Amino acid sequence: MGMEDDFLLEDEDDEKTIEFIKNYLPQDMKEAFSDDDLYYILDLIVDYYTTSGCLDAQPDDEGYINIDQDEIVNYIVKESAKDGMGPFDPEAIFFVVQGEMEYGNQLGQVE
Repeated sequence: MGMEDDFLLEDEDDEKTIEFIKNYLPQDMKEAFSDDDLYYILDLIVDYYTTSGCLDAQPDDEGYINIDQDEIVNYIVKESAKDGMGPFDPEAIFFVVQGEMEYGNQLGQVE
């Protein structure tokens, strides 16, 4: 598979992730984010995973890596403010983070 194919698969996965998150959000939060907001937040979640070192941690006895969702929320709120995005409600961001993790869990990924 070429690099272009990899990008197309990544885009398709992002679309599926965004759709899952939109369905995961409580009814009163569904209008809080545009699709662009959700793509931006998803990018920040990935940035957090790759820069925080949490993915380098050793899994526990059950094979899970403990990832602090509150830290991810704080990272997103801080980075989005620096980027001039939002402002985003931390409680709503928490549901987006949970939705992203739940989607990954349903795919069989350990997060």
